[in-house]
Amino acid sequence: MTSILVVCTGNICRSPIAEGLLRNALLARFGEHAPLVSSAGTMGWEGSAAQPETVRAAAERDVDIAGHVARELTGAMVEQAALVVTMAAEHRDVIARFSPDAAHKTFTLKELVRILESLPHVASRGTPDALAARVAAAQEAREAGFAGNPHDQDIADPLGMAIDSYRAIAWELDEWVARLVGGIYGALPKAAPDGVPKVVPEVVPEVVPKVVPKVVPKVVPRVGEG
Repeated sequence: MTSILVVCTGNICRSPIAEGLLRNALLARFGEHAPLVSSAGTMGWEGSAAQPETVRAAAERDVDIAGHVARELTGAMVEQAALVVTMAAEHRDVIARFSPDAAHKTFTLKELVRILESLPHVASRGTPDALAARVAAAQEAREAGFAGNPHDQDIADPLGMAIDSYRAIAWELDEWVARLVGGIYGALPKAAPDGVPKVVPEVVPEVVPKVVPKVVPKVVPRVGEG
């Protein structure tokens, strides 16, 4: 089955949250046919749990990562993934160095979202199989010189900071992951308050009847009258 790999440094803060958010979004959209999502770290704290603040910030966004176990990134993980999404440019560059064959499918989260949003939109009912084509199109755009915003490619590492920093990162990741899913598979129709997709009525141009002016015969006075 198609898989997506999310990468950060220790695999205990950013990538577990992003993994959980992305998995939930894809499961909600495709159910059992959703691509698999996993995560690892370029300097992964092998066997460690996610930071307590990470677990809490994720739970506040309805993502359960209490059972997360950190992994150190390997070449096999990168090779098996159809897409590698990194939290920062340094992670993308590490992968490009030790696995150059995977460079074409490795992007920072923000970089990939910006590229996808610059491409023609896909149908809102895109299937899981759309992933390969969208990754290829994104790489084409990157090779053609798409720069995006090179000064804003990273999701900051909250390790060692207060819980509010973890919450801020979770909020940021939630926004970018939602945009990523929309960029790959197309935006879903907006739902009405009762959960029913909003149907936008077709606008039919109003037909205005043509008004024909009434012709009044001109009365010419007879000679000698008046």
